[in-house]
Amino acid sequence: MRLTAKGRYAVTSMLDLAIHHDQGPTPLAGISQRQDISLSYLEQLFCSLRQRGLVKSVRGPGGGYNLSREASEISVAEVIEAVNEKSDATRCGGAGDCQNGETCLTHYLWMDLSDQIRNFLGDISLQDLMRRREIKEISETQDSRLTAHSEQESVPLTLVADAQ
Repeated sequence: MRLTAKGRYAVTSMLDLAIHHDQGPTPLAGISQRQDISLSYLEQLFCSLRQRGLVKSVRGPGGGYNLSREASEISVAEVIEAVNEKSDATRCGGAGDCQNGETCLTHYLWMDLSDQIRNFLGDISLQDLMRRREIKEISETQDSRLTAHSEQESVPLTLVADAQ
């Protein structure tokens, strides 16, 4: 199984959205800054997530995205599948034509592994991840770093004229 950046970023951004749900709609720019994911890439991901009914958008000032359901009702597997990622450990994509059009010796081993991965990720909700102490600490660090960065940008500069 190879989980690409697309699947990782989708899970990361959905977790960020879940963590910040109590602050109202979350702008993609905030997720982009906290998670260091390009804004244009997030827009593509959220288009897929919205089409699959995992998020809903809010337009206008103060707009952004919200989860379409409770975090406890959205599994990691569902997020990964929403962006067309597969948790398939076979070389053949499960077709059974792994070795010159026929099933290879280890096909069923890799099929079983794929099922285990799907079940594992299907049993973990965004809420489960949010409850983890480590994730809470990382999120707090990201939020404080973003707050400090935005405060630095808003500090007015005072120009002092050269007294001669």
